[in-house]
Amino acid sequence: MKRPFYHYLTIGIVLLYLVVPLLGTILYSFATKWHKTILPEGLTFHWYHELFGDPKFIEALGRSLIFSLSATVLSVVIMVPAIFSIVLYAPKLEKLIQSFIVMTYAMPGVIIAVGLIRAYSNSGVSMVLVTIGAYFVGILPYMYQGTRNSLRNVHAVSLMEAAEILGASPLTAFRKVILPNILPGILVSSLLSFSILFGEFVLVNLLVGSSFETIQVYLYKKLNVSGHLASAIVVCYFFLICILSAIMIKMTQTKKETV
Repeated sequence: MKRPFYHYLTIGIVLLYLVVPLLGTILYSFATKWHKTILPEGLTFHWYHELFGDPKFIEALGRSLIFSLSATVLSVVIMVPAIFSIVLYAPKLEKLIQSFIVMTYAMPGVIIAVGLIRAYSNSGVSMVLVTIGAYFVGILPYMYQGTRNSLRNVHAVSLMEAAEILGASPLTAFRKVILPNILPGILVSSLLSFSILFGEFVLVNLLVGSSFETIQVYLYKKLNVSGHLASAIVVCYFFLICILSAIMIKMTQTKKETV
């Protein structure tokens, strides 16, 4: 069946809307000057050379990776077994717990940051740890929904019953039967969570700020210095997320073929 022309027109408009700003940012990150012409007046690697020659950029990138990975790994280690236990052994509490988790959407980052500063500023607890904890809470809805949906899609209750009938303990059944089947969903949820945390600015800027500069704080400072440098940072950020996404997709496909 031949699709109507307006289907392709709609897809083309959406692609232009998504791709043109990205192409403009990439071109601007290589441009020498771009003020009065449609295309850049010249191209150069100077901005990337300056960016990667700045040790503060590498440090900020490393801190962002540490923050995002720590919170994501912590969420996987804690939330996956917790959600599994709720779905299988306490289904009556599922609606209540889901309501509490989804409520994190209703809390603006500024309000959370102010509350955390008032609570922990004089407690002796490092604000770096507080920020990781805030990140952990912020990605709860994504981890919860992704893991819960994966458990329902594989019929985790039936799989557990079958494994226990065959003599497996609950821990062994979870580790060798349930976890391999829901791993693609966990990887996708983890990638989504990591991407959101890696681009987070409000919490980290208010809680640790320039004392523990992340890539987003570094980008904010460079916006006032050079638009070309800021564009180069955005391009590096975009390609890093693309690489991580490709790795996750490859891992997901491998796990599906194995299962």
